Amino acid sequence: MNGHESAGRRGEGRIPGSEERTFAALPPAPGKGFAQTWWGRAWLTALEDGAMDAEQVRAGRRLARAGTVGAVTVRPGRVTAVVRSHDRTPHRADVLLDTLSDAQWDRFLGLTVERAGHMAALLDREMPPHLVEDADAAGVHLLPGLGDLEAACDCGAWDHCGHTAAVCYQVARLLDQDPFVLLLLRGRAEGVLLDALQARVAGTAAASASKAPRTEGVDAAEAYAAGDILPALPATPALPPEPGVPPALDTDTPPPAAVEPAALEFLAARTAAAAHLLLAEALREPAGRGAGAEPLSVGQDAVRLAAGAVGFHPGAHGLTAATERLAAGSGRSGEQLASAVRAWRHGGPAALSVLEEEWAVEGDALTRARAALEAAWEDDERPVLRARANRWTVVDEACQLRLGRDGRWWPYREEGGRWTPAGDAADDPATALATARPDGEEVSSRAETPSPPEASSPTDVASAVTP
Repeated sequence: MNGHESAGRRGEGRIPGSEERTFAALPPAPGKGFAQTWWGRAWLTALEDGAMDAEQVRAGRRLARAGTVGAVTVRPGRVTAVVRSHDRTPHRADVLLDTLSDAQWDRFLGLTVERAGHMAALLDREMPPHLVEDADAAGVHLLPGLGDLEAACDCGAWDHCGHTAAVCYQVARLLDQDPFVLLLLRGRAEGVLLDALQARVAGTAAASASKAPRTEGVDAAEAYAAGDILPALPATPALPPEPGVPPALDTDTPPPAAVEPAALEFLAARTAAAAHLLLAEALREPAGRGAGAEPLSVGQDAVRLAAGAVGFHPGAHGLTAATERLAAGSGRSGEQLASAVRAWRHGGPAALSVLEEEWAVEGDALTRARAALEAAWEDDERPVLRARANRWTVVDEACQLRLGRDGRWWPYREEGGRWTPAGDAADDPATALATARPDGEEVSSRAETPSPPEASSPTDVASAVTP
């Protein structure tokens, strides 16, 4: 504690009208800073200056950089996430911060309404220095100070460990996108805060109007009949890239005895996926196919039909009569059809092409691929890769990256002696490789990273070391 005025104990209690927000796990951040805004950096300064063990802070930075932090749940006074150690062990990590008192929030609302710039900045999801300085002067400390960030982790550490430090680094990335995350952590949800600000503005306007002379306005019916003053309808929303993330159910409040949180989380995730598919169909953009896509071939359509077959999934024991016919008709074995279905579910025809086609990377495509591989990792984290055609295999690991013709990277994992799709495509090869690793662990340091060979012909690329 640094003497700041506080309304409650850290992480305990909930102010009426507040809520919690859950953010999807962020991809790895190879070679990138964790905070781009000054308020994000101020958050990390509170962690790095207040932690007793600097080595644990560095370990947390490595864990966060490798993408081992799961979905992050933010509620008043507490941030929670599951972080996987390098040995694949999951740990629940909590970061605690005092909430502000009702009196502090009242002062914050007052100073925000008094200056139009403060209100505009919040609505633009910014936290300019003068807003924080004015709040500090009023005794409302928004950003944490030295020692304000406390830690609790089931690994048993008494101070910040690598897991809680990793959560802090992930929160810094969230703060860059939305400072309302910090305000929720301090005790007020975005909707509650904006409603209170709007009420303050309305009250101030009403008080001013009561003192001003009355003036005649335009009749509402006349204004409506004019027509041209009405706003245009908003454009149709774009299809989200993936289904939303259900709220985290791992909270301090125990569930009813008859309710199993894991089952509810599964059902919520399935519901979100179904809603995403319905929206894709409503917008006439079927998942995996964009506008102007080429007609499917017979082999592709067989995989599409198998992917929609009830009860058929990669790893299923045996095929039904229908899926046997699909496999035989498309010239595939049962195992090949299962791999094709898995690829299709990750990305439709494009993913199927990456599974079944091997092509030589040449010219500009090869230059761009090398540049992407060079920039994806820091020097001491870059894996050793062996290249053949459009496939880069990690030495001593059952992981592989495949380059699609559109420049995206697809993760693959060796299972039962066969390379199988491991996830969706990514623009960044480090993100794709983290998906291919079963535990998402940080890339181990390597002494050397060979680039794909110079290629003057398709044969040169294809003759590289076989994965």
